[in-house]
Amino acid sequence: MAKQARAWQRMLSGRRLDLLDPTPMDVEIEDIAHGLAFVARWNGQTKGDFAYSVAEHSLLVETLFARIDPKAPVKWRLAALLHDAPEYVIGDMISPVKAAVGPAYGELDARLSTAIHVRFGLPAVLPKTIKQKIKRADRVSAWMEAVQIAGFSETEATGFFGRPDARLVEGLTIRLRPPTEVRDDYTRRHADLLAAL
Repeated sequence: MAKQARAWQRMLSGRRLDLLDPTPMDVEIEDIAHGLAFVARWNGQTKGDFAYSVAEHSLLVETLFARIDPKAPVKWRLAALLHDAPEYVIGDMISPVKAAVGPAYGELDARLSTAIHVRFGLPAVLPKTIKQKIKRADRVSAWMEAVQIAGFSETEATGFFGRPDARLVEGLTIRLRPPTEVRDDYTRRHADLLAAL
């Protein structure tokens, strides 16, 4: 009889997260923040001395979400911060790779998202209108990243992500920072949002 492949990962917190059947009990914000701070967006193909991490991206998306919907309840800002949280385990794949992997990636992402949402008091599945606003913030962030650090021209980035409303990006500049600094800011922001619920 063949030995079953391991489908769990040991986290730095000591938790053992089953990727095929994740439970909210095995989710810790410190693990998420640490993992996301060390996962590079754009496959690491960005300018600067540090990779642009998923944690940094998530902080920007939460800021943009708040600009898109300033009156949104705090729980939806928390959802925006956590929108890519499953990537602390499964990594960040660029869209062409996700397409090649197929629906299995989306299913895994959905299971992890559900466990993460429930762990932090969010609905297992977000309302469609909230998902759309988070997706809009995500696309604005992608446009900013493409232009500021990934070597795209504004025309090229606009072709892929659409041109954002200038008011949404006003005064925002992408900074590349050490992963530990970004990890700490992500953890702090999560705590602030939870405290405000």
